[in-house]
Amino acid sequence: MKASHWTYSYTFKTPAGTSRGVMTSKPAYFIDVECQGLRGQGECGLLPGLSVDDRPDYAAHLDQICRELSTLSDATWADWARQRRLDPEWAATWVDWPSLVFAVEQALLTWADRAQGGDGTRLAATPFARGEAGIPINGLLWMGSSCYLHDQSEARLIEGFRCLKMKVGALDFETECDVLRHNRSLDPSLELRVDANGAWSADLSLERMNALREFNLHSIEQPCPPSDRAGLRAAVLSGTLPVALDESLIGMHEAADRDALLDEIQPQFIVLKPSLLGGIDSSEDWISRARARGIKYWITSALEGSVGLSAIAQWASTLPDLEGYQGFGTGSLYTNNLPPRTEVRRGELWML
Repeated sequence: MKASHWTYSYTFKTPAGTSRGVMTSKPAYFIDVECQGLRGQGECGLLPGLSVDDRPDYAAHLDQICRELSTLSDATWADWARQRRLDPEWAATWVDWPSLVFAVEQALLTWADRAQGGDGTRLAATPFARGEAGIPINGLLWMGSSCYLHDQSEARLIEGFRCLKMKVGALDFETECDVLRHNRSLDPSLELRVDANGAWSADLSLERMNALREFNLHSIEQPCPPSDRAGLRAAVLSGTLPVALDESLIGMHEAADRDALLDEIQPQFIVLKPSLLGGIDSSEDWISRARARGIKYWITSALEGSVGLSAIAQWASTLPDLEGYQGFGTGSLYTNNLPPRTEVRRGELWML
C-alpha cells in the first residue's frame, strides 16, 4: 500500500463574492493511493476561512495521513473496499481533519471501482452514476453589483435553472431586495433561496427576514452566526422563513453535540458539505439525526473541482430520500479545472 499527495490551485473565472470576502483562487490538495497495482484518488476540499482544518500545519497532516495509509496492508485496504467504508476507528482519529477523511473515502471508492473493472470514476450503482439521470441543482448567484446579479439571474434562467440561490449580507439590503424582486418578476414559479452566511445579528435577521417575506422564498441559510444559537432559534420561531443551518454544523463531531444543536434550534433544513463535515459517514450521521426530527436536508459542494464534485454528487444519488435542488453548480467556476466528470444540462448535473 502506497499513498502520496500533491497540491494545485484553482483560478476563478470571475472573482467569487461572499459575506466572508472575495475569492480569486482556491487551494486544492489531492491524495493518491496505490494498492495491488490499482490506483485511487481523492480531493481534499479545504475551504479557506471556513474549514475547521484550515490550519498552518495542514501540509504536515497530509504527510502524516499518507504515512499512515502507507503502513496498511493490501489486505486491509481491500477489506475496506469490499465494505466501501473506512474503518470507523481509524477515521475517528482524524475527526479534526474532515477534508482529509473525505479525500481518503474518495480514494477508497475510486480504488474499489477499479478493482471491479471500472475506470475509477463510477463510485455508485445509481442511474446518476451511470449517466442515465440528472440531479436538479440550484443556480448560484455570487455577490456583486446590482447589474452583475441581474445578469447572472437572467443567464441562469436561459441555462434552464428552476431554482436560484442568492448570497446576501454584503451589499446594501435594498439592492439585494431589488434583485430578488426582479427574479420573482421573471418567473413567479421559480424557487428562490438566499444564503446569509451568518452575516446578520439576531435582531437584524428578524427584521430582514420579515422584509424578505414578499418574495415567497424557499428558505434562508444561516441568517445568524453559528455562535448565536439564541438568534437562530428566534429566527426559526418567527415563522417568517424556513431556516437552514450550514456553518452551524461545522466542527460538531460528538453525537451529543449534534443532537443538542438540532434540538435547540429545530431548523427546517440542514445543508451538508461532506468536505467540511468529515465525509460520507459523518454526513450520513447528520442525515439520520435530521430524519429522526423531521428535518429535511440538501447536499452542497464546497467549491471542489471535478474530482470532489463528482464524488459528492454520486454519493448524494445513493440517498433514498434525496429531494429538491442540490448545490452542485460549482463545476464550471474555474479557468483551470481538472478534466470534467460532470456537466450541467438545463439545470441538472449529469455524469459524463
